[in-house]
Amino acid sequence: VQLQASGGGLVQTGGSLRLSCAASGLTFSSATMGWFRQAPGKEREFVAAIHRSGGSTDYADSLKGRFTVSRDNAKNTVYLQMNSLQPEDTAVYFCASSTRLWAARKALNAYNYWGQGTLVTVSS
Repeated sequence: VQLQASGGGLVQTGGSLRLSCAASGLTFSSATMGWFRQAPGKEREFVAAIHRSGGSTDYADSLKGRFTVSRDNAKNTVYLQMNSLQPEDTAVYFCASSTRLWAARKALNAYNYWGQGTLVTVSS
């Protein structure tokens, strides 16, 4: 299984970025896909998740309204649209896949496979 995240970079405060995560080696349409992030010196935290069908999504409370997760099962790809970025959004962003129940979507240990991460830096 490979999860290849891309789309990170340097952006100014208030800007936008769209992250992508291309998956291979798994039955993508059967997996809950999640996004997590880890800022320097902090623990990895939940950002967003999308149900295997694409019919349900969930977000960290602090990110609702700014971030949008979506998926294209035909392309085995999950996306994270990030708007109104703030310096506190600076982190390495990871995509992950899970075959666990949707109820476990916010738990790091619910995810079987992880991508390598893509760095997002928001300058003030």
